[in-house]
Amino acid sequence: MTSRSEWHDLPRPVRAAVEERTGPIATARAVPGGLNCAMAAALTAADGTATFVKGTPLTNTAARTGQRWEAAVNPYTRDLGPRLLWRVVTAGWDLLGFEYVGGARHADLSAKSADLDLVAEALRTAYHLPPPPPHLRVPSFAGRWAGFLETGELPLLHGRTLLHTDTHPHNLLVTADRAHLVDWAMPALGPAWVDVANTAVRLMEADCPPETALTWAADAGFTACWKTAGAPALRAFVAANCRAWTSRVGPVDARPSNDRFAALLGLLP
Repeated sequence: MTSRSEWHDLPRPVRAAVEERTGPIATARAVPGGLNCAMAAALTAADGTATFVKGTPLTNTAARTGQRWEAAVNPYTRDLGPRLLWRVVTAGWDLLGFEYVGGARHADLSAKSADLDLVAEALRTAYHLPPPPPHLRVPSFAGRWAGFLETGELPLLHGRTLLHTDTHPHNLLVTADRAHLVDWAMPALGPAWVDVANTAVRLMEADCPPETALTWAADAGFTACWKTAGAPALRAFVAANCRAWTSRVGPVDARPSNDRFAALLGLLP
């Protein structure tokens, strides 16, 4: 995890550039979580307006790539998450300022959680998002897995749906009536069912029994996207994830994660 800086740790020119957009900052509350951002805070201006700000030093190439993608796809994801208000790149830092989602908490993906219906509604909205224009060159989901797919499997994971690809509970902010899908640092174009499949695995990680997670994925209004998921494509998706985890941590340590992905095959007719 990237080491964190507080608002007041930022160079004075960075804070001044932010305050040109927000007005003088009265309070700054650090926001924990997130793997790549080196600074995340809820800033409240003197007039009471709140902004969520996240950022990274310019020296962190991977994190800057994520920031660039968040900014690029934000105009196309506003039905799902907060609007990007500004971007500041100065004095060695790259910061993004978003509308603040007040009263939000991270989603509870455990069995019988009321949040599951709100998360399902967010993913149904995502299913209908129009893809960004070609000039943005959003990465291919299939291409991400090229090193773990065998001949003939790669084309099965091509698609034109804009995917989030990281529906971790920390990226699902729940308010009274909806779930907001945030942190679009890893977007991809791929099959419409991928984010649903990944979220079903997250349900299992939250101790949902596999049958509960599969029932949620099958019955929560995702019929349209599952109709586009042929058996060979779902098997390729599961195989790629299992091979990746095995390569990363070895077959023994990968077994719990691989078992969760393998459970997705229960969605096949």
